[in-house]
Formats: sequence, C-alpha cells, structure tokens
Amino acid sequence: MEVRAKKSLGQHFLTDLSVARQIADALIVPDKPADDGSQAVPGRTDVLEVGPGMGVLTQYLLQRPELNLKMVEIDRESVDYLLVNFPQVNGSLIEADFLKLRLENFFSGDFCVIGNFPYNISSQIFFKILDYKDSVPQVVCMIQKEVAERIAEKPGTKTYGILSVLLQAWYDIEYLFTVGEGAFNPPPKVKSAVIRLTRNSRTSLGCDESLFKTVVKTSFNQRRKTLRNSLKPLILDKAAREGWSVEQAEAFVSDPVFSLRPERLGVEDFIALTLKFSQTLS
Repeated sequence: MEVRAKKSLGQHFLTDLSVARQIADALIVPDKPADDGSQAVPGRTDVLEVGPGMGVLTQYLLQRPELNLKMVEIDRESVDYLLVNFPQVNGSLIEADFLKLRLENFFSGDFCVIGNFPYNISSQIFFKILDYKDSVPQVVCMIQKEVAERIAEKPGTKTYGILSVLLQAWYDIEYLFTVGEGAFNPPPKVKSAVIRLTRNSRTSLGCDESLFKTVVKTSFNQRRKTLRNSLKPLILDKAAREGWSVEQAEAFVSDPVFSLRPERLGVEDFIALTLKFSQTLS
C-alpha cells in the first residue's frame, strides 16, 4: 500500500532515512531530578507529530521510550497506511486538520511539536504554535529553507520579517541543517531546512500582545517604506481617537524610530514601539 502525494496538501514525503533520524534526534528531552534527590534521570514528555504521512519520521520517534507520542494527520490515505504499517499508533493517531485542532483537548500539560511541515501552510502552523506558546517548550521541524532562514534571521537583513519577530519574541531559534531536494518523493523545487525552537524565559512582553502583533504585521506590510509611512494607518487611527492637533501628530512621529525601516528593529524595539502606541500623548 502506497500513499499518493497530494499537491493540494503540499505533500512531499521524506524518503531519506538518515535525515528522518537526525530530525527525531534533534528533539531534546531534558532530564528530571530523581525522586530520591540523586542523579537526574531521563524525563518523559508529550510530543505531537504534525503530518506523519507514511511514518518515515514516526518510526524513529517510536523508538524513543521517553516520548509519549501523538500524531495528527489530515490525509485519510496516510491514516490508513499508518494504522496498517504502525499498528502501535492506534489510539494515538488523530485524524484532523492541525490548524483547526483544539490542542488542549489532547494535552493536559506541556507538549513538544515535531514534523515535516507542509510548505504551503508552514506559516499558519507557526501562528498556531504561538497561540499555545505557554504549553509548547520546543519545536523541531523541517520547512522550506527560505522560510527557515527568515525565521532564524537577525534584524538588519532583507529576509527578516513578521515571523522572525513574532517567533523570536518567545523562542530561541537554531538553524540545524539543510536538506536537498533529493531527500523527498516527489522532490520539491526548493531546498529544505531543519530548525529547532526552544521556548525562552519570557513570560510577558510588557505590552499589549494583540497590539504588538498588529504593529509588527503592519510595519512589514510595506517593508520598503519607513515606519512613518508603513504605520500611517495606526498613526491616523490613534490621532483620531485622541483628538490630536497637527502639532501633536508631528511630535509623535518625530521619534527617530519612525525614520527606520522595519527590518532594522529587534523584538525589544518593537515592544517599545507598541508601548508608544499604547501611551496617551501628553
């Protein structure tokens, strides 16, 4: 029994077993203190694999006894294949759309996420993970190389963007290795990369999180323009709400940050900018 790769689902099945093993090994489960206070012992953690397909990665995850593995797969053909070839996943395999799944119904505490993410929805998957950032301490995934570089990039480059800021606000990001087109069937037209996201120690942005997302997204919607121009809709809205005079509006945008392009700002800079939009002009 084989599974047909479906273009509508963005499926490119990983066939290189050495790459699959490297991805599985990249998930780090921290040790936990022994009950008697002696040397730490291997921990055990809940893990969700997104889009297991034909189980090339799954087989190596199942070999790790410290992982309590669940899988979510939208493709019925893949589900049937997994149940036949990996009968031990029965009861742990969720047939559903990950993007629509209420993950709290399947995990009572923290859980890690791993998978070969479909390229056509990888950004949506990351936004979903951000919704559960306080429950997801680690993510290991293979995505399009260009997207991986963008996520891991630092301020000041052309590839740095919305996902870079939003993910780096909550996660430390490591670019682990590049994967060539020949590792898949059918081969994609682009190279892939494996990255690891590890939750940082931040518990709060110190600003309105919804407004932070709006400021970041609006800033990069016209990334070639300075913030004075790209954030004009938010500036005009704030001016209208607070009844600014022309002089007050000019004073607000006189801050040097508005003369910069968005790729020049790091996470802390965007937090400070969000706070500026939150404050009432005196």
